Amino acid sequence: MAKLDESLIAALAPFQKLDRHQIREILDQAVPKRHDEGSEIFREGEEADRFFLLLDGFVRVVRTTPTGEQVILRHIPPGQLIGIAPALGRPTYPASALSASESLTLAWPVRLWAVFLERYPGFASHAMSAMGQRFQELHDHVTELATKAVEQRVAACVLRMVNQSGRKVEGGIEIAFPVTRANIAEMTGTTLHTVSRLLSAWERDGIVESRRKHIVVTAPHRLVILSGATG
Repeated sequence: MAKLDESLIAALAPFQKLDRHQIREILDQAVPKRHDEGSEIFREGEEADRFFLLLDGFVRVVRTTPTGEQVILRHIPPGQLIGIAPALGRPTYPASALSASESLTLAWPVRLWAVFLERYPGFASHAMSAMGQRFQELHDHVTELATKAVEQRVAACVLRMVNQSGRKVEGGIEIAFPVTRANIAEMTGTTLHTVSRLLSAWERDGIVESRRKHIVVTAPHRLVILSGATG
């Protein structure tokens, strides 16, 4: 297999402080893999034998409740570390990672985690920053579930995906990865029926355009008001 080019990761946050030789070392130990939309990258509860860098695409992080329901915790954009169970001191993955779109990852054996922390400047600080950000997201999500009405939660959820991945298209801003109404229900602690009713009402009001697995926000300012984030 041809060698991976250093430009793939040189500009990404975990590796920005490294020289070309260090980046070459890292890439020579990586295993690249392409993942189809909807495929599983790793599963909750499995032995955390690898950690990953998401090079392209979006990843959906999912946990399963004791009653068997799936809860979507977050979406992770390109350039981020995933599967970083060793940062939590865990031997298993705390959640599952599914490809929200066709994705490309680099994977390293978990034994290299401590080596990367010690040897590569900036890697440790980025890993800790990523953990802090994800804990803050989880805190915000729990607070939102506890304090916001359903319509506010759904509006805030759509806005988060737009802010994270939105791309300008004719007529508005499109979420850059496929997302279903069932996905939104899982992210907001509500029912598919409620999400469908809200999106249909917003379509009639000219706030969004929704078709199979694709959402375009046509009036972002009105969605901000609906989310309750008017301050």
